[in-house]
Amino acid sequence: MIRAESLTKHFTSGKETVEAVRGIDLEVGAGELVAFLGPNGAGKSTTLRMLTSLMPPTSGRATVAGLDVTTDPAGVRSRIGYIGQKDGAGHNYRVLDELRMQGRSYGLDKATTRARCDELMTTLDLAGLEMRKVSTLSGGQKRRLDIALGLIHAPGLLFLDEPSTGMDPQNRAHLWEHIARLRQEWGTTIVLTTHYLEEADAMAERVVVIDHGRIIADDTPAALKDELAGDHITVTVAADDSTATRGVLERVGTDVTPERSGDAARLGVRVRQGPSVLPGLLARLAADGIEVRAATLRQPTLDDVFLTLTGRSLREGADAA
Repeated sequence: MIRAESLTKHFTSGKETVEAVRGIDLEVGAGELVAFLGPNGAGKSTTLRMLTSLMPPTSGRATVAGLDVTTDPAGVRSRIGYIGQKDGAGHNYRVLDELRMQGRSYGLDKATTRARCDELMTTLDLAGLEMRKVSTLSGGQKRRLDIALGLIHAPGLLFLDEPSTGMDPQNRAHLWEHIARLRQEWGTTIVLTTHYLEEADAMAERVVVIDHGRIIADDTPAALKDELAGDHITVTVAADDSTATRGVLERVGTDVTPERSGDAARLGVRVRQGPSVLPGLLARLAADGIEVRAATLRQPTLDDVFLTLTGRSLREGADAA
């Protein structure tokens, strides 16, 4: 559905050139849900705007839904749906009128437009709101209407630029239920940007981490966390057992961190596949005569992955947003 090769975007402000995107290589297959993650200014939205033909690349090339974004931007737009960060519907228009107008704009006949409107209103829990003005809708209803507008022509590829920003947790959860249903029922390919790491972790099959205009990681959330961050096990033992415990931990993992407090010592270790490692580790310590007073297992987040890659936290960008 998407193939980008050496895609770049530079902006000039006075005598200064800003390299917003510095050579993106990306492939997205049909039916995938891919999340772009990165701090503010990383190049996520700029990349999406190039892929949706809303902004020409400085160099490189990209094909989306089989068409070139530079030579056939109108063709690309006819085959994709795009939901930006702001509400797309006219606030003084009625919900159904906006949907019907969008369908006719894509060249659908009246019967097809009516059928699509009915289907989307039901699928996205907008039934009963047909005659309401957009300005009277809640934030969650407006975002679902935006998705309906983006899907009216039944595109195989949907772009979502921070779809749940500013929504309360309940509406965010409802929105993701609808997105999951779209994939299940229609096989829609979805590419999104988000500041909410939990969303990407739970919903995306692939996570593409972008920083300073470059892709620095691209894999499943589980693989990224396992390979780049790892699970963290902490055991508490008697201070006298600290040295022996450290020796055991160094044989099962890396980055052992001892911390002594009074007559106890807490030692941490980074491991892969922590749930599988922990039982064997406790058994080995017991066999060596070391009494474990407490043990904890913390599995990493995507923020830990970004921290490992860059030394900075993705949370900074989320808090700023």
